[in-house]
Amino acid sequence: MESRVRKVLFACVHNAGRSQMAAAWFRVLADPARAVAVSAGTSPGERIHPEVLEAMAEVGVDLSDVRPQPLTPEMAAGASLLVTMGCGEACPYLPGLRALDWPLDDPKGSAVEEVRRIRDEIRSRVEQLIVDEGWRKDGGA
Repeated sequence: MESRVRKVLFACVHNAGRSQMAAAWFRVLADPARAVAVSAGTSPGERIHPEVLEAMAEVGVDLSDVRPQPLTPEMAAGASLLVTMGCGEACPYLPGLRALDWPLDDPKGSAVEEVRRIRDEIRSRVEQLIVDEGWRKDGGA
C-alpha cells in the first residue's frame, strides 16, 4: 500500500468562502498522515468573507488568521486532486490532475441561514470525499 500523503487542492475564484470552508473541514476531519488540503483562488480576494468567518466560528472553526491566496504552479505541484467550487468558466483547470466540481452557491453577501446551509453542505461533501478515499482520522474507509 502506498504511504505517500495526498494533497487536495480546493479552489474557487476569490478563495474567500467555499474553498476556505472546504479546506478547513478537511483539516478537521481527515488524517493528516494520509492527506492534506490547501486552498487557493484564481483571483483571490483581500480577506475571508465576514459571513463565512461567522458561520465557521459557530461550529468551532476559526478562520480569522487565514488569508486568500493565489493558485500558483508551486501550490498545485504534487496535488493529487483538484476540487473546484462551482465557479463555472472561471474555475481553474490543471492539466493532468484529477478534478471534481462541487456546484455550490457563493456565500458572499448571503443571509446567515444560507451561509450555514452552504457550510453544512461543504462539510457533508468533504466527509464523503474523505470516506471515499480512505482518509478518515480513525483509519476507516
